[in-house]
Amino acid sequence: MIYFDNSATTKPYKEVLNSFLTVSSEYFGNPSSLHSFGGQAEKLLSQAREQTAKLIGVKTNELYFTSGGTESNNLAIKGAALGNRNRGRHLITSSVEHPSVLTVMEQLEQEGFEITRLPVDKDGRVSADDVKSSIRKDTILVSIMKVNNEVGTIQPINEIGDMLKSYPSVIFHVDAVQGIGKVPINIYESRIDLLSISAHKIHGLKGTGALFVREGVRIAPLFSGGNQERKIRSGTENVAGAVAMAKALRMTLDKSAEVMESMIKLKNLLRNKLNEMEQIQINTPIENSAPHILNFSLKGIKSEVFIHALEQKNIFVSTTSACSSKKKAPSNTLLQMGVPEDLAESAIRISLSFDNTEEEARKAILAIEETVKHLGRVMNK
Repeated sequence: MIYFDNSATTKPYKEVLNSFLTVSSEYFGNPSSLHSFGGQAEKLLSQAREQTAKLIGVKTNELYFTSGGTESNNLAIKGAALGNRNRGRHLITSSVEHPSVLTVMEQLEQEGFEITRLPVDKDGRVSADDVKSSIRKDTILVSIMKVNNEVGTIQPINEIGDMLKSYPSVIFHVDAVQGIGKVPINIYESRIDLLSISAHKIHGLKGTGALFVREGVRIAPLFSGGNQERKIRSGTENVAGAVAMAKALRMTLDKSAEVMESMIKLKNLLRNKLNEMEQIQINTPIENSAPHILNFSLKGIKSEVFIHALEQKNIFVSTTSACSSKKKAPSNTLLQMGVPEDLAESAIRISLSFDNTEEEARKAILAIEETVKHLGRVMNK
């Protein structure tokens, strides 16, 4: 099997699975319990928090465990909006965010908040100047993703953060789910207040994530209950998941340092070979794009048909983001980039992991070329 859908989810490391199994079977106590068995679980949770915080370069008391990227984004945006609505009701985001951001914004709009959705250029990139010109006296939050999950565009987070230093009352949220482990980010230098991550994008387990909340930033909790996670996220903590995520993050960052150059070469190989095929248009920009995502459109071929044809060859890719793939609608990101609707409807995303090889890439290139030729002939009959 050649698995090129790592932006949807990654294969958990064996060491991560072993950590989860050990904690689940031997340290299954509730970390809120007063007895020593619960205390052991609490100690493991604290260690996982400390390790994760250290790996992303923040203070331990600024990290909160969640159930994944979607909850982290919801907690960040809704929490900031509801916790600061006495100061204002205006929020700024881009038009190409993940559904867990765009849908939250729509919900807040229905609750009386005003949302500014910024356009992007042909590369899918938002302008820091546009963010600045959109700020008002009642602006309380700016939410911009680090790496676009469909085309891999890297947003100018550093530039936006530098600009926002002049607006200390505006909270800055970054969805870093696709960026962690692939694209470097300095949370403090970039003046980020809230940052979302997800374990299953870095070879951890589904149902585990984290939210960085800068010390002093006010957000309202979404869940009412036992006041776990220092009253920000009630619910019995997923100790095994947190321990597994800390291990997955460490291993991913170690691999990133070792084999990032190989991943970049792999992406360039795929890009150059696909670019030679007449029926393919590359949508991922050359500059300011993540090393693991390559998006292209098929001229005159339905993406769903193409994906299933590749699947018959045991090669797995995707269309848009996994969250939107079953809607059978044109890619919103590509439409916002100015890609014609027919090409936005036929988009394919290849997303790599550090374990993918050149041999896999070359086999995939040949299979894609054969499939494009075959489907092209069928479509033209």
